[in-house]
Amino acid sequence: MIGSFYGFLLVRKGIKLTFVATFKIPENMFEFSQYLGFLLFLTILTIGFWLMFFLVGFVSYWVGGASWEAYKEKRAKKKQEQSV
Repeated sequence: MIGSFYGFLLVRKGIKLTFVATFKIPENMFEFSQYLGFLLFLTILTIGFWLMFFLVGFVSYWVGGASWEAYKEKRAKKKQEQSV
């Protein structure tokens, strides 16, 4: 079985106890199609992150600009009413 734990050896040397473990390193952990799927997942995740980052900045800029313009229009209307 690939990646399985083969066992351990507990050796007593004087007062010290030493733990020795052996693992078999898998030669081929993933198949190529799984690797491509993982890369596709990372790509989509990264694109989504940066798109969300951009949209949050854009929407906040848009809302701030719209509210500023509404404030300026109300202020201009108020000044016009006071001058008349």
